[in-house]
Amino acid sequence: MKQPPEVRQLLVRRFAGGAADWLAGAPGPWPMNIPLGLPTEAQALRQTDAVRAWVGAWAAWQGAGELTWVQRQWKVLGEQRLPTTLTLHSADDAARWAGQYERWQRASTRFALLTQRWPALAQRLPRLFSVLADYNDADFLRLGDMLAWLLANPASALYVRQLPVLGVDSKWLESRKGVLAELLAALRPGAAQSDDFYQMCGLKKAPPQVRMRVLDPLLRARVGGLGDITAPPAQLAALALPASRVFIVENLQTGLAFGDIPGAVVFMGLGYSVDLLGQVPWIAAARCIYWGDIDTHGFAILNRARGYFPRLESVLMDEATLLRYRDLWSSEQAQHPAQALPLLTQAEADAYRCLKQNTLAQNARLEQERVIWEDACAALAAKLGPRADGT
Repeated sequence: MKQPPEVRQLLVRRFAGGAADWLAGAPGPWPMNIPLGLPTEAQALRQTDAVRAWVGAWAAWQGAGELTWVQRQWKVLGEQRLPTTLTLHSADDAARWAGQYERWQRASTRFALLTQRWPALAQRLPRLFSVLADYNDADFLRLGDMLAWLLANPASALYVRQLPVLGVDSKWLESRKGVLAELLAALRPGAAQSDDFYQMCGLKKAPPQVRMRVLDPLLRARVGGLGDITAPPAQLAALALPASRVFIVENLQTGLAFGDIPGAVVFMGLGYSVDLLGQVPWIAAARCIYWGDIDTHGFAILNRARGYFPRLESVLMDEATLLRYRDLWSSEQAQHPAQALPLLTQAEADAYRCLKQNTLAQNARLEQERVIWEDACAALAAKLGPRADGT
């Protein structure tokens, strides 16, 4: 026997799972008939108080839908009038029961407004039910204005700061990129071919930045004495520095710790964006050393970098280093999915396989910054000659 609160919880679940389909006008469950669990006389005799409370709850019920009652002539209990089925005739009824009527009405009204303006959105909009139901009025108007402007100006090449749409700024747009991308993909099918939001919208985005420290006083003199430069890759390429040694390190603090080294520069903190260095041609002429975390992603970044710099060497990225610092291991939250990385050396591949197979520990990793700096300097000295701290 379902009491009204149980029916309400049932409809809360059905609303959550079905509201988008109801909005799309898909063949729905209307009328939706919900059996209330009509008891037999034997059941009623075993739980008389419960049946009486159940009948009383439905007799007092007032709300959306239509309640069907039946007459039963029972041998012992005599004639009884019992509720049998609750029938909901529309999504409005279900929304009222679920306590979602205001959201449903708001979503329905906005769905009608947008599809009247852009009929092609009819199939896509239901996916954005929470946007239609929960955006405040100002944000909903901005969404329509922004969409209209992007459709009218598909290749503006403007920065977000230059957009002539009232109330739209970079923070607003950044948090709504997914919504706008969904809508544009429906209205301009060709736009869906790009997974770059700014390219899809014809907008200009801030160029990626690369941070480089110039470790040689003579090289610094060529760039006006600057020793720490953050710039787009194209601008770094234009410097055409005659560096003989290039260090690529994963950790920012590691890069900052390097002292002066003749002919050297260090790039830091790029992670998987290490491929940006492929846009700086003068790097390839130098001897390149990569030092990253000993974890599966560190090796994946090394593998990616070696695609641009085939002669790239690694340092402190082997099983011996991992074991030396066993007490300082942490745990990698999610390993890189590849079972093997084709551009690793044999020693690197062995270490990667050890990590992937959890031979030493579950998801073991050694973060670069946990390696004692004096040990790091000694390892770099062994590979290059001068110590990494310039002494």
